[in-house]
Amino acid sequence: MAQTSSIILLTGVSGYVGGRLLAGLRQRLGRVRCLARRPENLQARCGPGVEIVRGDVLDPASLETALKGVEVAYYLVHSMGTAAGFEEQDRQGANHFAAAARKAGVRRIIYLGGLADTNEPLSPHLRSRHEVGEILRRSGVEVIELRASIIIGSGSLSFELIRSLVERLPVMITPRWVTIPAQPVAIEDVVAYLLAALDLPPGSRVFEIGGSEVASYTEIMREYARQRHLRRWMIPVPFLTPYLSSLWLGLITPVFARIGRKLIESIRNSSVVRDRSALDVFPIRPLSVSAAIARALRNEDLEFSQTRWSDALSSAGPLRSWGGVKLGARMVDSRMVEVSSSQAEAFTPIRRIGGQTGWYYARFLWWLRGYLDLLVGGVGLRRGRRHPDQIQVGETIDFWRVEAYEPDHRLLLSAEMKLPGRAWLEFEVTPVAGDARHSIIRQTAIFDPLGVCGRLYWYGIYPLHVLIFRGMLRNLARQCGTQK
Repeated sequence: MAQTSSIILLTGVSGYVGGRLLAGLRQRLGRVRCLARRPENLQARCGPGVEIVRGDVLDPASLETALKGVEVAYYLVHSMGTAAGFEEQDRQGANHFAAAARKAGVRRIIYLGGLADTNEPLSPHLRSRHEVGEILRRSGVEVIELRASIIIGSGSLSFELIRSLVERLPVMITPRWVTIPAQPVAIEDVVAYLLAALDLPPGSRVFEIGGSEVASYTEIMREYARQRHLRRWMIPVPFLTPYLSSLWLGLITPVFARIGRKLIESIRNSSVVRDRSALDVFPIRPLSVSAAIARALRNEDLEFSQTRWSDALSSAGPLRSWGGVKLGARMVDSRMVEVSSSQAEAFTPIRRIGGQTGWYYARFLWWLRGYLDLLVGGVGLRRGRRHPDQIQVGETIDFWRVEAYEPDHRLLLSAEMKLPGRAWLEFEVTPVAGDARHSIIRQTAIFDPLGVCGRLYWYGIYPLHVLIFRGMLRNLARQCGTQK
């Protein structure tokens, strides 16, 4: 059992599972050491208690410092995204890390691999995953290998592929690989297994981990569509090869064609748990597919509600693309202006928005939008607002509801008009660094489209949104000071 004073090394922290595991390790142990090729890119997101050491598993000399004093190391490295030669890179990295871990006296390596029936011919990706586990074990260091099926969680490769297909295609041509049985597992359960592996008694073991039920990609997509209230038709086609399927995915989804091909080649192997010993050894009862999808969607909403779009968008530079920026499932259009006013002065017109004050630009268009909303059974603009100068979370402002409010800083409104999706409008005011007499107003429109109709709605009215929101921001700036 790892003690709280032990040094735990986490590799692959910039990846999906590694990033989720870091939060669990910090909560449990307080301090964690991370291996990263570019520590400067991780420092801001890791927070206190995390030591970041520069290193690369393909550079053996760099591993000595990282593994010094380490008792348990997590190995979450793989080269699936490389253009070519990923098997050889995985092989070299595992050999280097295994040798360095043995030399440093590491007691245990915890490794996350891929689940597949070893009696079947394996895809190159799964074959490489199993080979890495064997290389680590040959080092003589104790290894706990967890072989996972499809991982479901907001942001995971498989989940994003499913989301893109279901959201964008009312009718899907489905090749045979979408019917292969799997045992999808929630990301929260994967992290729980990885954390619990710290407490296992001595000895190397291989565990197969999956969710509570067997399901194919077809069944996962149908369940996602059900929870998103989308009607989807799937037409089986047996002749789509992995190569053609990957090119198709590259056009339809955000998955790169080469990664899509490796993923599809792996999907052709069934990933069903045959050795159920993990249920006996670990105190974890995995979620069902429906529960895993529901949690992924809830977590996405939670992450969204806690996000500062000014932080998320600032690293992307100016937003000049015609349809805004897509973050996750949501379409985002954000703009900002600097004003010669204090933070409180700049926020004052925002605090008074809606009701009798109006929306600072194109009053007729706002009235027309409210009237059209009434015609289709919505609330329109008739609700106004409770008080002309005071705001409370939960109250209504015309056809919006206040979802978050921080005086003189932030107002987040969620739309309650009839829409093919969900929408938010956010205003955020921050002082200019080192100059309390100037502030920055950021205005962000966010839309979570529901299927194809939602996307058509967003792109169809986007030019009108540009006109209205630019005018609104310009007039807000005029209300509180001189636009810079």
